[in-house]
Amino acid sequence: MKEIRAFIRQHRIADVLQALRESGLCDLGTAGAGCHNITVSQVQRPLASGDPTQQHYSMELAEAVVAEYRLELACPDEAADALVDVIARAGHTGQAEAGWIFVSDIQRAIEIR
Repeated sequence: MKEIRAFIRQHRIADVLQALRESGLCDLGTAGAGCHNITVSQVQRPLASGDPTQQHYSMELAEAVVAEYRLELACPDEAADALVDVIARAGHTGQAEAGWIFVSDIQRAIEIR
């Protein structure tokens, strides 16, 4: 199994989720055969953006940040490349440093019932 973790600009996350839904690789309403444990979390990246309109000042961190979403999911090895392609296409902004996708091996997964 693989874990895919993607950091996506806030104005692209809805398009990414829709693209995953339409891909047929994931069923976001249930535990689809191709994707497991899809989660989305709002995060802040404390680095300057090339586009100042994407930044705001975080009182908690006391510096400029870019608001992003972290998308995480687990999938079978053979689905990982296709899912990465879907996420990359839907998350594309045309800007440098607009996001990242990381793919890691899952050594062991145990379903809790």
